[in-house]
Amino acid sequence: MQQIRKVLIVGGGTAGWLAACHLAKKLHRPDGTGVEICLIESADIPTIGVGEGTVPAIRQSLQYLGISETEFIRDCDVTFKQSIKFVDWVKAPGQASPNYYHHVFDYPDLATLDLTPYWLQGLAGDCSYADAVSVQGRVADAGFGPKTILQPEFQGLTNYAYHLDAAKFAALLTKHATQKLGVRHLFGNVGAVRFADNGDIAAIQTDSHGELTADIFVDCTGFRALLIGDACQVPFIPKNDVMFVDRALAVQVPYRDPAAPIPCYTIATAQPAGWIWDIGLTERRGTGYVYSSRYTSDDEALAVLKQYLQGDADHLTPRRIEMQVGYREKFWHRNCIALGLSQGFVEPLEATGLLVYDATARMLADSFPAHTAVMPLLAERFNQRVRTAWDKVIDFIKLHYFLSQRDDSAFWRDNRDPASCPQSLLDNLALWAHQVPTPYDFHSKLEIFNLENYLYVLYGMQFGTDLSQQQYRFSQPELAAQMFGFYRHKAAQLQSQLLPHRELLNRIRQFGLQKV
Repeated sequence: MQQIRKVLIVGGGTAGWLAACHLAKKLHRPDGTGVEICLIESADIPTIGVGEGTVPAIRQSLQYLGISETEFIRDCDVTFKQSIKFVDWVKAPGQASPNYYHHVFDYPDLATLDLTPYWLQGLAGDCSYADAVSVQGRVADAGFGPKTILQPEFQGLTNYAYHLDAAKFAALLTKHATQKLGVRHLFGNVGAVRFADNGDIAAIQTDSHGELTADIFVDCTGFRALLIGDACQVPFIPKNDVMFVDRALAVQVPYRDPAAPIPCYTIATAQPAGWIWDIGLTERRGTGYVYSSRYTSDDEALAVLKQYLQGDADHLTPRRIEMQVGYREKFWHRNCIALGLSQGFVEPLEATGLLVYDATARMLADSFPAHTAVMPLLAERFNQRVRTAWDKVIDFIKLHYFLSQRDDSAFWRDNRDPASCPQSLLDNLALWAHQVPTPYDFHSKLEIFNLENYLYVLYGMQFGTDLSQQQYRFSQPELAAQMFGFYRHKAAQLQSQLLPHRELLNRIRQFGLQKV
């Protein structure tokens, strides 16, 4: 039985430095009694750096790690995100008006009364599901931020996440990890991997620091997966039979007007062979077309993206990214643990990548072994939990495609083929066709997306739940009408208290936010 004293993280970027921060926060002690956390990254390999959207869980992580929200906003070109606005996902352009829905971050008040069945019965009138059960869609569409300048860091009148510059965020995490959490930072390229007699990684050879040893090696080398894939030969399980998109064209577009309003949501606009993301930062837009190489060519995808941008990017050259869709057969193999893209990837929709990488890094830190004797048991549990998390993510992302009514291209028609849909999702949809989802359908602590997330997407996508045989169960229409009215009134009230999004950001940058 050997005590774990040193962890070597190979690879940087957002995932590597998130892992470093979580591990150091939990395990490192300046007096040397804890675990040494060291990260080595290549100065020659740029990070992919297109993961500019987050979910609200990132706020808890930033606060837990001790990162100031004001510093984060100032240093990372941050804007607020209150929703994902899905445009043209239900039907093709011109077939419906309006043809969008919001997946907002304010959850419905299910404890008082689940308004879903009453909305399905039409008691909210001509109102989208999100607007019926929340104020946030209206607030976001009106262009307002989620908080006032007087509210402390990480608090808001509505729930929120962020848009950010991924490269700047990685730099902030680097500074925080090295200056405040005691992480040792090295630059170098990894060469050969030396194994011990028992199959563990004993050391890695580098061009600038010679041979580096550790008790645990964390692979954050992205799609290259130098340790978990190349060295340890852990197979990759492709999921492109379920998730069709496998490429992206990404481009950063300056604003024509530097004072232009900034949307307080991610815009996801469906296209014939995928979808385009549009994220507003303070100085630019981050945009890109996520598409399937089976249904379109790179040249056709470029033409679609340029048409969407209406001349704003004619002088720019988008970067093409090939994506490995799926996950590793194991994420923890002997003393090698994969985090980030080396662990798995589905696609950028719903900001799943950063969400899973942050959650699994925190999981690793919280369950980190004190000595080698318990590593096999922990590895087995970690592998089971992380695989469950990825499978749940795949179900939720596939939901967006499977429920679409678009019939304008083979990409959308094939996405509706039940043969391309996980059986777990098909079973849920068969159940939900006759009853509204309940918390009992989401019983695992490993759910990445929960009941409220499903409700917004299901009924934003016009999923039909037949309640005709259950009318007698919904006996509080008067209370439902009051709550629908409350949300209408509250949305108007909030708009009188909140600032336009860009103005709020300008004031935070100038004056800062009060510490919690």
